[in-house]
Amino acid sequence: MENSMFCFQCQETFKNTGCVKAGVCGKNADVAHAQDVLVYATKKLAQAATQKEDARVNKLVVENLFATITNANFDEDDINKRIADTKALYEELSGETFTEDPAFVGVLSEKDEDKRSLKELITYGLKGLSAYSYHAHVLGKDDESVDAFMVSCLAQLLEDKSVDDLVALTLETGKYGVKGMALLDAANTGTYGAMEATEVNIGVRNNPGILISGHDLKDLELLLEATKGTGVDVYTHSEMLAGNYYPFFKKYDNFVGNYGNAWWKQRDEFESFNGPILMTTNCIVPPKATYKDRLWTTGVTAYPGAHHIDENKDFTAIIEQAKTCQPPKEIESGTIVGGFAHDQVFALADKIVDAVKSGAIKKFFVMAGCDGRSLARSYYSDFAKGLPEDTVILTAGCAKYRYNKLGLGDINGIPRVLDAGQCNDSYSLVLTALKLQEIFGLESVNDLPLVFNIAWYEQKAVIVLLALLSLGVKNIHLGPTLPAFLSPNVTKVLVDNFNIGSITTAEDDLKSFLG
Repeated sequence: MENSMFCFQCQETFKNTGCVKAGVCGKNADVAHAQDVLVYATKKLAQAATQKEDARVNKLVVENLFATITNANFDEDDINKRIADTKALYEELSGETFTEDPAFVGVLSEKDEDKRSLKELITYGLKGLSAYSYHAHVLGKDDESVDAFMVSCLAQLLEDKSVDDLVALTLETGKYGVKGMALLDAANTGTYGAMEATEVNIGVRNNPGILISGHDLKDLELLLEATKGTGVDVYTHSEMLAGNYYPFFKKYDNFVGNYGNAWWKQRDEFESFNGPILMTTNCIVPPKATYKDRLWTTGVTAYPGAHHIDENKDFTAIIEQAKTCQPPKEIESGTIVGGFAHDQVFALADKIVDAVKSGAIKKFFVMAGCDGRSLARSYYSDFAKGLPEDTVILTAGCAKYRYNKLGLGDINGIPRVLDAGQCNDSYSLVLTALKLQEIFGLESVNDLPLVFNIAWYEQKAVIVLLALLSLGVKNIHLGPTLPAFLSPNVTKVLVDNFNIGSITTAEDDLKSFLG
């Protein structure tokens, strides 16, 4: 029996092979096919744009790729509209009628396993890069070289390239990933100030509230501005936790703190929150009927039956709904500490250097990346608990929820968990590592007492990985599984050139990493 679909872009893909009937994420086969067509149409549009540049192309490329990231858009009608808009612009630029060529639609259209692996690795890297470009653009920051590369790279994926050429294009994607993360970092800090070490409340107040999840800080700003004086409080969720670290947002009296944990717990936490939830980007989990009427989306996110706030960003309706809801149910209390992006860590540089020289800090562990539902991810909590007290965790992304509430203490006033923020703030971890390399006069970042033990889930983690590889970082360990889209030969290339490895057990890996 022929498969209804095929998708293996996320870590939770079925049996670490591929989803063939429905996505583990919740998308059905029709949505999966529509996303495949949208990616193909976007490549065709990019191909046309290499012959005739048009500013509208960059916007569509970024939004289309972003809409196909795992857990972002489940709405087939919305995706089909994007396909129609993309086809129309393609026909206008190329002067040709758009036709779907089955030889290029979908993952399995590429028959050569190694070429397929590399093309998908590049495509997923571009999807991650599109998210960063989107958020930067919303804040008025663009990099024409990044936009031009994304268009050129997509067009090249329709060409019959050799494996060697695709390997080179993969590393080039990583190079532009660094530029994309730097662009977004400049946009966020330029707009909202440099992150500050911050204690974030994780309890609740007695007012009705709105829970905002995702990554888009501009949406957080607009929501806080719209809720001023309304009696409605605002709480962050999952990756939006980082909003609490920026000085700009601390002026809002109704900004309470963070509610809940990583994205995959939302079906319980959204229910207990009682008020409306605003999803600004991924990760949406198909909602329970008990709170679906309180689920709102905006930007490229969409879910069938959920309310959608368009680009005008009128939050009146969601605020009015919040006023009719009970206050959030408290699920925990206390505070957590974060805000250790590069500026804040550089401010601690003298303390860190002294601690390393005295032996108080013996090793740093970069444990950035994503969290997920897999039971195997308890590895990261066990690993963090097992680390000796002379080690420090550098983290970014929702992976931190596996250990940011464990109370691991500090070393001479330096928290043992230094949270730099969202997944895109992995850029801060790179800058931190490069700064330490400079301070200690080392030839390579790989000479630092630094271990990369990274959890991945979706495509933003892919671009972070490619960015690290482009900077020459080696000895990265990925888990809880290696990506299903890496063929044996491509995996061998990564192992031979960068010594990429998988995780085993927390106990065995602790022994190995600690020497």
